[in-house]
Amino acid sequence: MPDDTTALVDREGLRSAVDARLQVVLGHEAAVLDEISEDAAPLIESWRTMLRGGKRLRAAFCYWSWRAHGGSLTGPDRERVVGVGAALELFQAAALFHDDVMDNSDTRRGQPTAHRAFARLHRDSGWVGDAAQFGLSSAILLGDLSLIASENELLAATSDVSPEIRRLARSTFTRMRSEVTVGQYLDMHAQVLPWDQEFAADERRALEVIRSKSARYSVESPIVLGATLAGRDADDRALASAVGLPLGEAFQLRDDLLGVFGDPAVTGKPAGDDLREGKRTLLLVHTMRAVDASTRRVLVDALGRPDLTDHEVAELQATIMASGAVDEIEARIARQTDEAFEALGRAHLDPSAEPTLRDLALAAVARAA
Repeated sequence: MPDDTTALVDREGLRSAVDARLQVVLGHEAAVLDEISEDAAPLIESWRTMLRGGKRLRAAFCYWSWRAHGGSLTGPDRERVVGVGAALELFQAAALFHDDVMDNSDTRRGQPTAHRAFARLHRDSGWVGDAAQFGLSSAILLGDLSLIASENELLAATSDVSPEIRRLARSTFTRMRSEVTVGQYLDMHAQVLPWDQEFAADERRALEVIRSKSARYSVESPIVLGATLAGRDADDRALASAVGLPLGEAFQLRDDLLGVFGDPAVTGKPAGDDLREGKRTLLLVHTMRAVDASTRRVLVDALGRPDLTDHEVAELQATIMASGAVDEIEARIARQTDEAFEALGRAHLDPSAEPTLRDLALAAVARAA
């Protein structure tokens, strides 16, 4: 691969620019919360922890799409795109706060999730009431705060662009947030359905979750936003979407593989975390379709058990690998990536920036975390 993800996001000082903007936002939010009450201080610290991590891929896809569609390295337009990138990262933080609650996750990027940290704060402080519920409620409110901040940052970043660009950018951002919210529900809904061998319906649902919950907001919407901010027309924005959606699907399919087989030292999450959560991914659908009835019963009984031992996780991993499902997912990732690059080849992009967008796309689907 031409470069790793970290170095790609660091190009042209993008990561430092986005991080600096996020610090400005958090500084403003800290002042507001402090004015409301000194007791709100733990919210800011947890928010800082969430925003301190992350690959900044969404901001990078937006920025390098903008550059590849003709955006200039110098001038006020760059600051606007950095601001939109910060808005994307704030929305990502909001989604993760809520996602960790819904998935009952213990860790995020090697650190305790917000709801676990607030539950511990409750216990360590000797407060009355239910510590776990306090943690869950605090994390939900943190997600809401980050969602509000993402909206404010988008409005600020697009305040002085042309009315049409502002309308298109806000429309894309609004649709993206609705898709993710509905995608979260679809993900929960899929997990409570019985495995009844209706595999075609299971596959449809898995693909709907991939597209709405992840593919569009992780890759497609940022790429379309970049083209929009560069002032490109409807045809170019449609082509940007044709690049972003299959690439986003490949991105999430890689994430699904890492959720089962990823190295905890690299992913920051326990091995087989998706198995303990019972994630109804395309990988699991293909596995269930491939195995015999007795093996399927074993899988059904194990999936979604938070107390799975490392040995049990290893046995499930071996079953999934032996089913051929991993090879099917890898083949689908390759097809989706090829589709994205075919569309990329038809786009009218700046030759000085297009290679970085291409490298970023490759890094997103071949990552280890």
